[in-house]
Amino acid sequence: VQLQASGGGLVQAGGSLKLSCTASGSIYSLSGLGWYRQAPGKQREMVSQITTAGRSTWYLDSVKGRFTISTNDAKDSVYLQMNNLEPEDTAVYYCAAAVRLWDYFGQGTLVTVSS
Repeated sequence: VQLQASGGGLVQAGGSLKLSCTASGSIYSLSGLGWYRQAPGKQREMVSQITTAGRSTWYLDSVKGRFTISTNDAKDSVYLQMNNLEPEDTAVYYCAAAVRLWDYFGQGTLVTVSS
């Protein structure tokens, strides 16, 4: 499975960005799609995930109510709508895909939120 992410950039606090990721390859085997992020000097953390079956979602507590994850009908793309961004959201965001575990990661896309 290959993942291609886009949509990062520089935004002021309170602004919005939408990240997109397209999966290719053996996508029929995927059980979930999601987003991780890694801020400078910090460990990578999961931000949000969505199942490909029932589209159940999960969010990191700090982004609940501000971020929304979604997929397209073909379930080969995943999106992360990020609203009311905070400087603490500054990180490299990685698209991820799971079969049984989070096995696949795309290249990162940088999100910078200025105060």
